[in-house]
Amino acid sequence: MSDTPILHIATDHAGLDLSHHFIEHFRGLGYEVHDHGPSSYDPVDDYPAFCIAAAEAVAQDAREGRFALGIVIGGSGNGEQIAANKVVGIRAALVWSHDTAVLARQHNDANVVAVGARQHSVDEATALVEAFVREPFSGDERHVRRIGQIAEYERTRG
Repeated sequence: MSDTPILHIATDHAGLDLSHHFIEHFRGLGYEVHDHGPSSYDPVDDYPAFCIAAAEAVAQDAREGRFALGIVIGGSGNGEQIAANKVVGIRAALVWSHDTAVLARQHNDANVVAVGARQHSVDEATALVEAFVREPFSGDERHVRRIGQIAEYERTRG
């Protein structure tokens, strides 16, 4: 697996401008970026389908041995995180600080980051998502064990 993840991005109407910024920004850094929508501004759009599509793409890439991460954006990021977390194999984390972004990857091996476009400036949101994308999973046994417990619950009771 490559160390540079494929990125899958989705948003709601509140995060559309930020998603366009992220697409351009991360492509400029050499990432393969896939936009899962929406393609245009609609103040009454239904974000779950977009976020679920991005999360499904992350999960599919993982099943096929490709390292991928997702970025879901909304006004707060809460609903988008919830939608992404409905996909089997996804661990979506809402980030609001550098530490939450880094720890989501280090300790939880989160594979989707959620961010609130109305909660941060473009520069702040970019720094949070960059920190998430660049941080590797620690692989510490205790974290692997805990993630395994969550995955087992998902497989048997989800």
